[in-house]
Amino acid sequence: MNSVPPAGGGAGKRRPESFHQWRRRKDLAARWLIALGGVGVILAVVLIFFYLLYVVSPLLKPASAELSDITSRPAWEQSDTKFLAVEEQLHQAVRIGADGMVEFVSLESGENVKSSALPLPDGVRIVSSASASAGDGRGLVALTLSDGRVLLVRHEYEMRYDGGVENRRIVPSIRFPFGEEPRSLGSPSINGLALSDTAAELVLAAFSDERLYVEWSDKQENFLTGAIQLDSRRISRDTDFTATGMAISGDHRWLYVSDNLGRIHSYNLPALQLHEVVEVSEQPISELASLLGGISVLAGDESGLVTQLFPVRNADNAFSLNVIRQFEGHTAPIRKIIPEQRRKGFVVVDASNRLSVFHSTAERRALAYDIEGSAPQAVGFAPRSNALAMMSPEGGLSLLSISNEHSEVSWKSLWQKVWYENYPEPDYIWQSSAANNEFEPKFSLVPLAFGTFKAALYAMLFAVPLALLGAAYTAYFMAPGMRALVKPMIEIMAALPTVILGFLAGLWFAPFVEKNLTGIFSLLFIVPVGLLVFSYLWTKRPTHWFPEGIDGWEAALLMPVIVVLVILSIYLAVPFEHVFFDGSLRDWLSQQAGISYDQRNALVVGVAMGFAVIPTIFSIAEDAVFGVPKSLSDGSLALGAT
Repeated sequence: MNSVPPAGGGAGKRRPESFHQWRRRKDLAARWLIALGGVGVILAVVLIFFYLLYVVSPLLKPASAELSDITSRPAWEQSDTKFLAVEEQLHQAVRIGADGMVEFVSLESGENVKSSALPLPDGVRIVSSASASAGDGRGLVALTLSDGRVLLVRHEYEMRYDGGVENRRIVPSIRFPFGEEPRSLGSPSINGLALSDTAAELVLAAFSDERLYVEWSDKQENFLTGAIQLDSRRISRDTDFTATGMAISGDHRWLYVSDNLGRIHSYNLPALQLHEVVEVSEQPISELASLLGGISVLAGDESGLVTQLFPVRNADNAFSLNVIRQFEGHTAPIRKIIPEQRRKGFVVVDASNRLSVFHSTAERRALAYDIEGSAPQAVGFAPRSNALAMMSPEGGLSLLSISNEHSEVSWKSLWQKVWYENYPEPDYIWQSSAANNEFEPKFSLVPLAFGTFKAALYAMLFAVPLALLGAAYTAYFMAPGMRALVKPMIEIMAALPTVILGFLAGLWFAPFVEKNLTGIFSLLFIVPVGLLVFSYLWTKRPTHWFPEGIDGWEAALLMPVIVVLVILSIYLAVPFEHVFFDGSLRDWLSQQAGISYDQRNALVVGVAMGFAVIPTIFSIAEDAVFGVPKSLSDGSLALGAT
């Protein structure tokens, strides 16, 4: 009773109870190890899910803002603030008053870091200001003077590490890159000003009472001193409307002027010839600004609506300014539109002190904030779009800290058609990055999802017939000796990393297919026909050749035949191209069939993925078929099953 007899049924040595106890302990340990392993796998999958959720969660986090008062001075109340900007590190802000005083203020202590006076003529004050867009014109400001002239200044910040990295100092300065003498545009007074600066050109545009002024300057650098000299030419033109705002395109091709009838007038530069007039709103346009990059223009009207427009090339290869999208959320007249310096976003402030942060591509409002107190005289957006400096009429400086990391992501930008800049119509595009900040990111997931399904479909079309037919032949017809070689080799293919398969597909297989495109297509005809011809000839072989046949080893016999047929297909590709496709199959597909061929296409991806899944499909199907007893399969055939 204390031991179990051997399985053979005959007399044998009885095993002691200690052996069975030891075996039970091993079984128990194995059971717990397997259970722990299963739980561990489930736990790992759950942790991966939560990690991915943690990574994605910032995309779902709404924007937030927090206002803090920096300082307040009576002198600022007496002299209106005409320009306000924030340094990138949020350590300093620069203020330019109507009296020409430039003050750099610490945003940490509120104390003055540096002050200086601009070289203004006696009795002349600053009326307004205009900033250049990001890029070569970063930090450049055009100040409109009361005598109708314009002074160009640049605020800069130098990092110094006199006492090591721990003692970093930011040293601000005001420079005059084109001289301290104000520039005259030919007008005794200026009601509005626009500025655009690139590495090669500087364009100033202004308007007064029913007249436009443009100064176009080519930059010339002195190779000895490095000083920039301007070769300027000026042009002016009368208008039959009352201008309310203006903006210059980034390529200096267009000048946009808004009026009090809700229209935008587009002029060619530098000739200043009227190109077209676009109806934007039924209300007067109160504010006009260029989005980052200078392609789009933003128009805010008296009803609180902001409209984005940019030129679109039509079928006649001519540009026309199109209304692309509109941004709602304000019911009071728009007073300020401030573009971001590194993204396609912008800030809007209306007459009711309602502040909003929009993103143009995502077509959504990321943040809405009500400013308490009086409407700000000046607003400065930080280069990183993480803070907004505001100066109140009472001379109070405040900083609105903004957390808005992923404003470019929205349901529309991910899953719907978006009309991107420089595109003729809305489309699904994935292009996440480029060389500069002026690029408009394109985050549509539709091409990725469609490409994934398409590649999976092609992979299944390639892998399923090969794997299932191969499994059926291996299980039913292949000789045992050959099956013992083939099945392990195919299963070992599953150990190939998919990264390696993708690497080979992209760097070797895709160029090979492109170079031998006709040969690859001829395989579809030459190989089947060649195998049929060889099979027919095999049936006609002399009787003394393999008199007993080669049952189960036919695949080994066909392998060299397939290799020869593949080489023949590649060799005949050039004659086929000259006879059927005018010398180039790729050009024929493009010109005659209207199909463009890309080297790394979905078919290449499908073949690579097919090789990755063939071992799994083959192994499962072959095991299932081979596991059926021979008697059952023979019985089914005897009953008429195919």
